[in-house]
Amino acid sequence: MTNFQRKPKLSFWSIFNMSFGFLGIQFGFALQGGFMSRIFQTLGASQDSIPALWIAAPLTGLLVQPIIGYLSDRTWNVRWGRRKPFFLIGAVLSTITLFFLPNSPVLWVAAGCLWVLDASINITMEPFRALVADKLPDSQRSYGFVMQTLIIGIGTWVASNLPWLINQLGVSNEALPGVVPLSVKIAFGIGGVVFLLSVLYTIFTTSEYPPDDLEEFKKENEESKGLVKGMKEIGNSIGRMPKTMKLLGVIQFFSWFAFFAMWSLATPALTTHVFNAPAPVETAFDLTNEISKASFMQANKAYNDAADLVGSYMGMYGLSSMAFALLLTFYAAKKRINRKYIHMASLIAGGLGFISMYFIENPQNLICSFILIGISWGSILSMPYAMLSSAINPKKMGIYMGIFNMFIVIPQIIAATGGLNYLYQAIFGEAVINAMLLAGTSLIIGGLANFLITDQKVISHQAEDTEVLS
Repeated sequence: MTNFQRKPKLSFWSIFNMSFGFLGIQFGFALQGGFMSRIFQTLGASQDSIPALWIAAPLTGLLVQPIIGYLSDRTWNVRWGRRKPFFLIGAVLSTITLFFLPNSPVLWVAAGCLWVLDASINITMEPFRALVADKLPDSQRSYGFVMQTLIIGIGTWVASNLPWLINQLGVSNEALPGVVPLSVKIAFGIGGVVFLLSVLYTIFTTSEYPPDDLEEFKKENEESKGLVKGMKEIGNSIGRMPKTMKLLGVIQFFSWFAFFAMWSLATPALTTHVFNAPAPVETAFDLTNEISKASFMQANKAYNDAADLVGSYMGMYGLSSMAFALLLTFYAAKKRINRKYIHMASLIAGGLGFISMYFIENPQNLICSFILIGISWGSILSMPYAMLSSAINPKKMGIYMGIFNMFIVIPQIIAATGGLNYLYQAIFGEAVINAMLLAGTSLIIGGLANFLITDQKVISHQAEDTEVLS
C-alpha cells in the first residue's frame, strides 16, 4: 500500500482469521495463570513465596515485548510478512515448554520453565496486537480488539477447565508428594498442541500489507541498523510517548496489579478460605508412618479436588469475557462505542467480583464473582488497545504496543517483589484471602482513573468506511 492509500474495511471472517491465533496464546496463558501456583505448591513452594516465583512473567514481558515490537516494525518478507515470523517462533517455543513444564522434577526447574514460557508467549502475542492496528482502519479497531477478546475468552474457559475435565474422564488428579498430577500434565500437553495449531491457522489464512514505501523502509532500516541504535530508538520512543498513552498506563497499572494477585494467589486463597482445603505441607507429615502418610494423601486429595474446582470456576471469567466481547462485537460492528465509560464500568464490576470472594461460603457462588471479573477482563483486553491505537503513529505500532506492555509488567514486578504480600497484609490482614480484597480495590481505582482520558478521538472514534494512512 502506498502512502495515503486507504485501508479497506475487512469482513468478519478476515478479522476472525487474523485473531484466531489468540486461542492458542490464551491456552498458554490460562494454563499458566490457573495452574502454575498449584505446580509451585506441589513442588514445595510456601504460600508467601509464590508471588516471587511469578516474577518471571512480568520481567520477561518488560524485556521482550519492546524488543519484539521494534524488530517486527523493521521486518518485511514477501512470503512471511512482518508479524507472522514472530508468531511462528513464539508458538514453537511455547509448545515445547508447555510439554516440559508440568514434568519439572524440582521447584527451580518449574520456575525456570515459567521464564521460558512467558518469554515465548510474549514473542507471539505482541505482534498479534500490532497486526490488528496494521490491518484495520481506525473505525474497525474496537471491533478487531473485541474479536481478539472473544477468542481469548473461549481459550480461557476451555483451558481452565481442562484438568477438571480430564479428571472427569478418568485420569487421576492425585500423585505422590512432589509430583504434579497426570491430569495437569495432559492438560498442558493439549495446550501446547492447540497453541501451535491455532497460530499456524492465522499464519496461513492471513496476509499482511507491505510497508507504505518499500524503498524508504529499507533505507530507514539500513540507517538505524545495529543494537545501539535500536536501543536508542526504543529509548527515544519511550521519551516521546503520547500523553494519552501515559494516562492509559495509570489505568493499566491498577488493572494488572489486580489480575496478578488473582493469578498468583487465587488458588491458595480460595482453596483455604472457601473450600477449607489448604495445600498440605509435606514436612509436617511423617511419610514413613503409614497413618501419617494416609493423612497426607487425604489432605492432598482434598487440595487437588479444590484446586481443580478453583481452576474450573476461574474459567468462568473467560466465558464471561467471551459473552461480553460477543455483545461488544455485534455492537461495535454497527455503532460507535464510548470506550472510556465501557472500560470504567467494566473495571468497577470486576473489582466488586474480587471483593465478593471474601464473603462467599458456598463455593458455587464463586461463579458469580468470576462472571464479574470476566467483564473487566474482556474490557482490559480490548478497550485500552483500541484507545491506544487511535493515539499513536501507525509506523511505530509494533514498538509502541511493546512499550505499552511496560504498564502491564511494572505493577506485576512490584507485586511479585513483595508489594502484593506487604500491601494486603498491612491493609487488610494476614489471611491470604485478603489479597483478593486488595485486587478488588485496585481494580476499582483503575476504573475511576478512566476519568483522566479526555481525547475525544480516543474515547469514541467514528470514521468513514476507509481510513487515510498518515
